[in-house]
Amino acid sequence: MKENTPPLSTIEDYMALWPPNIQEKLQQIRGAIREAAPEATEKISYQMPTFALAGTNLVHYAAYKKHIGFYPAPSGIEKFQDQLTGYKHAKGSIQFPIEQPLPLDLIRQIVRFRAEENMEKAQAKRKGQPPKKS
Repeated sequence: MKENTPPLSTIEDYMALWPPNIQEKLQQIRGAIREAAPEATEKISYQMPTFALAGTNLVHYAAYKKHIGFYPAPSGIEKFQDQLTGYKHAKGSIQFPIEQPLPLDLIRQIVRFRAEENMEKAQAKRKGQPPKKS
């Protein structure tokens, strides 16, 4: 994505900025997230495609020249640390190389975990209790 890109309002606007091969990867990750968290809503947040659930961001994803970035929050990285050994990752991000197939099953697992986490936090907030630590 170009640095001078105007603010985006839809996921489709974001995807249109990329060549077809990257758009295909973005659609794959979008589909996996939708499948794992069908009740989540889509939006643009931090200039990235984002899914939100229970009033909180669930995951973000973004395209780059050489990878797709996936941002499931630090808890999503920590929980699946053993399955991420083949990917460059940090406290809250994972890089999936463009030239490799996306690990869609792993993405769905992470999204399901994050969805449960968001729902637990929302439920605890409604009850006035602190959320459980993962």
